[in-house]
Parts: sequence; structure tokens; C-alpha cells
Amino acid sequence: QVQLVESGGGSVQAGGSLRLSCVVSRSAFRFNAMSWYRQTPGKQRELVAVVTPGGTTNYVESVKGRFTITRDNAENRVYLQMSSLKPEDTAVYYCNTNVRGMDYWGKGTLVTVSS
Repeated sequence: QVQLVESGGGSVQAGGSLRLSCVVSRSAFRFNAMSWYRQTPGKQRELVAVVTPGGTTNYVESVKGRFTITRDNAENRVYLQMSSLKPEDTAVYYCNTNVRGMDYWGKGTLVTVSS
């Protein structure tokens, strides 16, 4: 069973920064892409960023240049560094990985950006 635990959310003013962290329970972490999603009430969960096992990254257009996803394969951790935060970044952020066709999610961490 794969378990993911996020941390690092909180409240910040617009223009501020936060770093989210996700620790994954499984050693096979190093072979799987890791992603961060976010969701606000009444909306679908949105893919924010993804990092492949080799370190290739991709981002949703709205966060390019502001967010950076990285992974530490030795620590089974993935990070999301968020800078120049905007009120529209307010959401619950979820860590995700897909192992042999099955999606695994953390419980999420809330990020609130005030104007």
C-alpha cells in the first residue's frame, strides 16, 4: 500500500512563498512520476505540476515561473516551492502518484493566499 503525506500548507499574503512537502511510503517512489494537484470547492481537481523519475518537470500555465517541483529520491520526498503567490492559488493541494495504473493520493494540505 502506498501512502502519501503532505505538509507545509498555511496562510500567506499575496506575493509570499510557501514550500509544500510530500513523503511517500514506498521505495518504488524513485520509479514513478510524482504530481501536485489542487482543488477548490465546486471545482475539479487540477494538475499543477509533475516531475518524472528522471527529473523532467511540467507545469500548468498559470503557475509557470512561480512554482517549482523537485524530488529527493533518497528521501522519498517531492516538494512544491511556491513563490509570488496569488489569491487564486488558494486551494487544497494534493500529492499524487500512479503505481501500476492505480492512483494514490494524500489527504491534502490547505494553502490560503490573502490579498
